[in-house]
Amino acid sequence: MVHRKTRSKLRFISLGGLGEIGKNLNVFEYEDDIVIVDCGLAFPADEMLGIDLVIPDITYLLKNIHKVRGIVLTHGHEDHIGSLPYVLQELNVPIYGTKLTIGLVENKLKEHNLLKTTERNVVAQGDTIKLGEHFKVEFIRSNHSIADAVMLAITTPVGTVLHTGDFKIDYTPISGATLDLHRLAEIGKKKVLLMLADSTSVERSGYNPSEKMVGKKFDDIFSNNTDKRIMVATFASNVDRVQQVINSATKFNRKVAVVGRSMVNVVKTASELGYLNIPDNMLIEINEIKRYRDDQVVIIMTGSQGEPMAALSRMASSDHKQIEIKHGDVIILSSTPIPGNEKTVFKVVNELFKKGAQVIREDTHVSGHAAQEELKLVHTLVRPKFFIPVHGEYRHLQKHAELAVELGMSQKNIQIISIGEVVEFTHDTCKVAGSVTSGQVLVDGLGVGDVGNIVLRDRKHLSQDGLLIVVMTLEKASGTVVSGPDIISRGFVYVREAENLMDEAKMVVRKAVDRCEQKRIMEWSQIKTIVKDDLREFVWQKTKRSPMILPIIMEI
Repeated sequence: MVHRKTRSKLRFISLGGLGEIGKNLNVFEYEDDIVIVDCGLAFPADEMLGIDLVIPDITYLLKNIHKVRGIVLTHGHEDHIGSLPYVLQELNVPIYGTKLTIGLVENKLKEHNLLKTTERNVVAQGDTIKLGEHFKVEFIRSNHSIADAVMLAITTPVGTVLHTGDFKIDYTPISGATLDLHRLAEIGKKKVLLMLADSTSVERSGYNPSEKMVGKKFDDIFSNNTDKRIMVATFASNVDRVQQVINSATKFNRKVAVVGRSMVNVVKTASELGYLNIPDNMLIEINEIKRYRDDQVVIIMTGSQGEPMAALSRMASSDHKQIEIKHGDVIILSSTPIPGNEKTVFKVVNELFKKGAQVIREDTHVSGHAAQEELKLVHTLVRPKFFIPVHGEYRHLQKHAELAVELGMSQKNIQIISIGEVVEFTHDTCKVAGSVTSGQVLVDGLGVGDVGNIVLRDRKHLSQDGLLIVVMTLEKASGTVVSGPDIISRGFVYVREAENLMDEAKMVVRKAVDRCEQKRIMEWSQIKTIVKDDLREFVWQKTKRSPMILPIIMEI
């Protein structure tokens, strides 16, 4: 038995969260056991027209479904739990997480009617569970911008793996105790084979300020604006931030209204589970705001990232049914834009300024991710033999690898890998051994994965050049044109102002059909191709544009 264990290798595969921000999903495999860590989503890039969410490709897990022992969650942020409703439909395995994390997951499962069919296991910080024959997972107390976050110490036959999850070191956290540095030091003493560590804020030198600093800033803003209505936009899942707004509201005798579906859900779940301390009669409904003077209310809402459907964006564009932004409102944006979101955020900020609101963004946010000195401390305590930076774009991973070298790690013991690559470990070796299917699955409305690169390419084509539809009726026997051709333009030119162009285009189509008749070409597909090619050439010569061309032929 011992020989077999030492002969087998521990395999690590990331199916998301490397070379990108979001959709974190990591896989640990040893013989017949697979443990999954996190199951997150990412938000679509600008060029993903019409896409709502991006989730990991789990083809490899579905092929090995009989080996999967469970999904272990580090904390309750969307980029770590957001894909669960989609993944669990195909991969129904038990999930493990702390109380708040599972509470937030249950909200999602309810929406997707998966609550009854999903096995949920609540663990406490400090617990250890056994998964399959070969894995033990210990949940280590951590700090992040959401309560109940954990690091994971995963014991395998090859050695111990420490997965930091998203973390920061906050000596004065809003809720819970500080990160369990003592336990990290103990694990480090016993030798750690591999560490996977959060790289999101590796470019920031020094330490992150404590979350308490934001509370002081809120108090300042409240005391300087005693006669104005105050609104705070932040991530729904940032429970500690919501608590600080409630603390300031309590000090300045203001009622709190919560706006935005995700914010309402999180506040409800967190307060039911005891992670939010809200004084009695403090919360009011959105429709009760009108009963109070401006200096008696605070509104907490979603939309700090400029998301078009979130509360703040709808208020900025005067689309919100219940709340109108008015001159003098104080709006606190309590987050930094996710890379790529800057344009949308500033668009919303500009609209708010136009409406006469005062927007405050300075010192109203601290990151939930470890800066360089915090990362150095964890590296020094854990002292892993091998290191793989995770959770970040390529520059973050590269920078984190350089940081590990500065701390004395050998370059050959550090791997920067891409999603889908398989890294195999023995007690003494670590090497990339091939890759598995990986990538992104796009979610559009209720469709999961039915929009791929070809559909996106078509959407891009339509958005840039528009569409020309050619409609005509042919006689079946002779192939002569009975009616048409008619040309319908969508997003290409405004037909009433381009009648000459359209008339010429019709002539081009008619000539193409005549040519087909002379050559006795009766196949519809051939006729369509000839029409399409001739019309495309004509339109390009005339306009230097290439709209999508759809010929429709009817037959009588």
